[in-house]
Amino acid sequence: MASPFALYKLIVLYMLNKVDFPLTTSQISEFVLERGYTTYFKLQQAISELVESEFVRETSTHNRTFYHLTEEGGETLQFFQNEISEAIQKDIDQFLFDKKYDLKNESSIRADYYRNTNQEYSVRCQVLENDHPLIDLTLAVPTEEEAKTVCSHWNKNHQEIYAAIMAKLL
Repeated sequence: MASPFALYKLIVLYMLNKVDFPLTTSQISEFVLERGYTTYFKLQQAISELVESEFVRETSTHNRTFYHLTEEGGETLQFFQNEISEAIQKDIDQFLFDKKYDLKNESSIRADYYRNTNQEYSVRCQVLENDHPLIDLTLAVPTEEEAKTVCSHWNKNHQEIYAAIMAKLL
């Protein structure tokens, strides 16, 4: 049987293997912490070690980190998956089944900003489907505060904004 810390890593790998989109820190934490498997800090340590060992790849924006299973992580999971009890696997499968739409929707909406060469901020707003953009919009704003506001509004109102743009263009 795997040590508890190894089990936390295997749970993360198993979750990432079961979805066809990246998961965020909060999505992984929601499952692990709600079921009382471990503490937030031990989970973060496990995720960090998975990233360091290149079993998991992370991409970050200013407000979220996304985790992707690597080929090495998938191979490792195949080798050690039997170390995750059937009950935990069923628990993960049920969680992902119940929340799949919400998890996928949250992961497919992205907004980030960066300082551009004009000393303003460029805000990149995206809606992705299977890691391919349905819309990829970059706006220039004068201040970082406005960039943060645009990101926040995009995350809350992306459906209406996308629909309005498509209605105007079509």
